Amino acid sequence: MEDLGSGSLVDLRPWGFPYEPTVPEVVAAGVDLVTFSGDKLLGGPQAGVVVGRRERVGRLKKNPLNRAVRIDKLTLAALEATLYLYDAGRALEAVPTLRLLVEPLAAVRRRARRVLRLLPAELRRRLAATVVEDRAQVGGGALPTVALPTAAVALGASAAEARALDEALRRAEPPVIGRIVDDRLLLDCRTVLPTQVRTLAAAIAAAPSRIPWRSAPTRAAGTNPKYESAE
Repeated sequence: MEDLGSGSLVDLRPWGFPYEPTVPEVVAAGVDLVTFSGDKLLGGPQAGVVVGRRERVGRLKKNPLNRAVRIDKLTLAALEATLYLYDAGRALEAVPTLRLLVEPLAAVRRRARRVLRLLPAELRRRLAATVVEDRAQVGGGALPTVALPTAAVALGASAAEARALDEALRRAEPPVIGRIVDDRLLLDCRTVLPTQVRTLAAAIAAAPSRIPWRSAPTRAAGTNPKYESAE
């Protein structure tokens, strides 16, 4: 028996990821039982999956504990729909997690710039809003050591302002979660779907109304060589 944790059905090496054995590879190697998650890298509902030799899986199904831990019909339907995407060869474009992981940096950068263009020019200046190059960590349990190049929207002219914006965006609907680096709030656009760009821009635009602004002077966008403007 082997536990693959997140368990990928796709070899991600062509996109610069280190080698991780895939579920099909481990099953083909003759392992009796292979366990992995139905969510995370697979992109389906939260569930645990067990695959392997028919007789071994059959014994698990007959175990009395199976009735207590088996998934419900709705979760099963969601998992089935996700697996059909893999079977049809459409997983990389249709499963959001995989789509964002393999997306070229240029596309992520364009999305970040689009977020800025949707903000009024005065608000961009007030928030010192810029696009920055960053590194995105894939996950804690799934490929924990892998970091991908990404582009983020950076906000805040001071550490205090960045913290205030962070709190305001976390209270938005839906919540927007970023992280503070070098006294600026970074919103990683590799985690933003194209359909969510306007929602993110609206949340940023509404954030100032939720926080008390300080009278300290605002740093103009583009004064730090690490950052680039939205223009």
